[in-house]
Amino acid sequence: MSTSGDSDTIAQTDAETTTSTSTNRRQPYGQGFLDTISEGWAERPETTPPARAQAAYTAARRDAVSAAFPGKRLVVPAGELKQRSNDTDYPFRAHSAFSHLTGWASDAEPGSVLVFEPRAGGEGHDVTLFFRERADRTTAEFYSDASVGEFWIGPRPALAGVAADLGLATAHIDDVELRDGDLVLDEDDDLTRFVSELRLVKDEYEIAQMELAVQVTARGFDDIVANLPGIVAHPRGERIVEGVFHQRARSDGNAVGYDTIAASGPHACYLHWTRNDGSVVPGDLILIDAGVEVDSLYTADITRTLPVSGRFTDIQRKVYETVREAADAAFAAAKPGVRFRSVHEAAMQVIAARVAEWGLLPVTAEEALVPDTGGHHRRYMVHGTSHHLGIDVHDCAQARRDMYYDGVLEPGMVFTIEPGLYFQIDDITVPEEYRGIGVRIEDDILMTAAGPVNLSASIPRTADEVEAWIARLSA
Repeated sequence: MSTSGDSDTIAQTDAETTTSTSTNRRQPYGQGFLDTISEGWAERPETTPPARAQAAYTAARRDAVSAAFPGKRLVVPAGELKQRSNDTDYPFRAHSAFSHLTGWASDAEPGSVLVFEPRAGGEGHDVTLFFRERADRTTAEFYSDASVGEFWIGPRPALAGVAADLGLATAHIDDVELRDGDLVLDEDDDLTRFVSELRLVKDEYEIAQMELAVQVTARGFDDIVANLPGIVAHPRGERIVEGVFHQRARSDGNAVGYDTIAASGPHACYLHWTRNDGSVVPGDLILIDAGVEVDSLYTADITRTLPVSGRFTDIQRKVYETVREAADAAFAAAKPGVRFRSVHEAAMQVIAARVAEWGLLPVTAEEALVPDTGGHHRRYMVHGTSHHLGIDVHDCAQARRDMYYDGVLEPGMVFTIEPGLYFQIDDITVPEEYRGIGVRIEDDILMTAAGPVNLSASIPRTADEVEAWIARLSA
């Protein structure tokens, strides 16, 4: 983050207040401007907001971190702005672990740092959030620094207000001191692993935010279906899908949780197709993988595959319903106390059985499912069936394997179920009528003590439901 210098007075020369990135285009400030810019402003009242809803939950999370690292000084940075090009930056999003431990989410300040200072005697930590407080209008930074100046980017938060809002002690970023021996997030493996595993089981606040993210995402999918005629009419209809969903994400949430996949026709066979520059042609399928990130930064992750014309062909329906069968088998296998990998294994049993039945494998389904010597069916579904979901779309990614893939499902876990079948346009191992068909169905699942709950079940899933959905909304 750039700064305008250390001067406390407004009466600086233009050269002193101009940042190095803009010296060749900055208009000089006249002395009249410098003499008067700090005057004539209405008083801005200081307000002390009530603690936000997640403050009690974030305090419990910090207590868990403190207990895991007695006597250790811990540093959790929010991250800095990242350059997009020249002097423009990407929209700032704080590090997920930082937001999880502070509750500062879409409104977090770049460059902030959370510090756990061990107390004397090793009894816990004093936790302080350091960030750049808003600049007084008597400083040159107010008008001269396009990165942090309030004349450029609007009001910045005050220390006292953030302290009350988050239930955290706060201090100016200039007061932060980094020391040898600090355990720093993303540098220290133990700290990075612990805060990732801390998110494996969601608390009540997190579950409510996941439910909200799914609800907004469902509205975004309705928007896409309602706009299908215009999507088809545009030569880059995939971009229109992306834009329609983005409007919902920005109007009802913070942003999209990840780059939207709007993959029509053969593009649906490319797992991470985000170019979204193709047409959407009646007769094809379009695979849409999209999720809204709400203001708390929790995101949904949903995939639906739609027949562009409104009706599946016989071969499209056969592939689609096979994927749904695999998803239903995975859902049935998901129970408290079973291994997370069991969800994937259940889906793959269906995939292997069906592609073998269709004559696409050189071996039997049983042979294909043998771990070391099989895997032939994976040609048509190379990805996994599930991943944890939360404040990251691929949440808890730094967790140990025995806590993640080999871990045990517990109430409070949120994860996806997303089997698919993909027959690429030039894959001569399959009959021609299969080529260019890609199908994925993805739902967001909450594990409870009574079993799994499909948070996205209200979004049509079966082939008949999808056809009725399109008929209802895109007529």
